[in-house]
Amino acid sequence: MHDGPAGARQGSDVTAACATGPDRPRVAITYCTQCNWLLRAAWMAQELLSTFRDDLGEVALVPASGGLFRITLGDALLWERVRDGGFPDVKTLKQRVRDHLDPARDLGHIDRS
Repeated sequence: MHDGPAGARQGSDVTAACATGPDRPRVAITYCTQCNWLLRAAWMAQELLSTFRDDLGEVALVPASGGLFRITLGDALLWERVRDGGFPDVKTLKQRVRDHLDPARDLGHIDRS
């Protein structure tokens, strides 16, 4: 029985595993297109999705201008380039995301280096 493309069944394990759901938070990385910060933003998004693949519902890249670089998790401002003095290193970014999602979570080598 075919319920969709390539024989996917509605309600299958694969479909359920791919659902984002309202209970998983959204990270937004707002970056300046004039400053060519897309690659930096995309790399940070990739790092977050690799580490928090089961915890995040979405990581969005949001184009902006005027030197803006900001990372939010839901309503929480995790990083703002001017306020925080530049760009976060990946260790700091992952720790800030972890601190909001699950403060007791061990990030392995990131917490020990």
